[in-house]
Amino acid sequence: MDSERFLVTGALGCIGAWTVKRLVDTGVPVWTYDLPGSDHRLRLVLRDEQLSSVTQIAGDITDQAAFERAVAGNDITHIIHLAGLQVPFVRADPVQGARVNVVGTTIVFETVKRHAGQVRGLAYASSFGVYGAANLYPPGPLAHDAPLHPPTLYGVFKQANEGTARIYWQEHGVRSIGLRPYIVYGPGRDQGMTSTPTKAMLAAAIGRAYHISLGGRAVFQHADDAADVFIRAARATSDGAPVYNLGGSECSMAEVVAAIEAAAPDMAGKITFEATLLPNPASVDSRALDAAIGPTHWVALADGVRQTVEHFRAAAQAGRMNVERAIA
Repeated sequence: MDSERFLVTGALGCIGAWTVKRLVDTGVPVWTYDLPGSDHRLRLVLRDEQLSSVTQIAGDITDQAAFERAVAGNDITHIIHLAGLQVPFVRADPVQGARVNVVGTTIVFETVKRHAGQVRGLAYASSFGVYGAANLYPPGPLAHDAPLHPPTLYGVFKQANEGTARIYWQEHGVRSIGLRPYIVYGPGRDQGMTSTPTKAMLAAAIGRAYHISLGGRAVFQHADDAADVFIRAARATSDGAPVYNLGGSECSMAEVVAAIEAAAPDMAGKITFEATLLPNPASVDSRALDAAIGPTHWVALADGVRQTVEHFRAAAQAGRMNVERAIA
């Protein structure tokens, strides 16, 4: 670890911020690569002195020369690629979505290929959005090699990235691991279609009623646990370009609301949710991921929700977050 130098793209996002925190906590030098923007998620999860130790590079993931300079010029040894536009933004501007999500990822792989003697590990974010409706799959937990039936352009672009990874291994020997998060929650998760459970946790922390925009059963992953998986995947040394589903807490939205109410008893009856089910399968088989990088200790939902509510409450009281922006 003494010789590791990590670069995190998309560090201004939720998983990115927690990834930076985990690396900083263990003394690993970290560089971030993002378009100029607000670092409010980093400030929400890192102390000021921790953030000051991070080198933040302003750059466009679609700018091949700039990204290559960031990697080569800083002797980066491991890359965690999280930069990307989420479903609503891809839907609003598909061409830009393809530039960022597909071209940007290809630039990351091309850079690793060109600097194979320097970059030792690459993990990148795919998505559970590569899968289709639950009725397309047999009953039971979804295997990591189940057929892909993406219902959105976002999912199509993520599927393309998984193919890109396979070809870069096949033709150039670039090792990588792709990971498919499901519903990530925790401080900093304030954007995307499945962010409303976390926004409900924030609302409860400040004593405000909230309606979650989805329902049904799904697998929930605390952002800190997801960050741990990405870091260990980047450090993995096995050959190939596999893609894995992440484990976590399989539960219903009613159980999420119950956990919120347990963490904020005064909010009983004030957090509601839609009856509309998520279209995806409700459970995941994560044994292949455990076999590849070792078992993951996923925080229990009740504990993760309690920690999230407490984090939000403390941050709001200390003025370390813009509540209205985060909950909008």
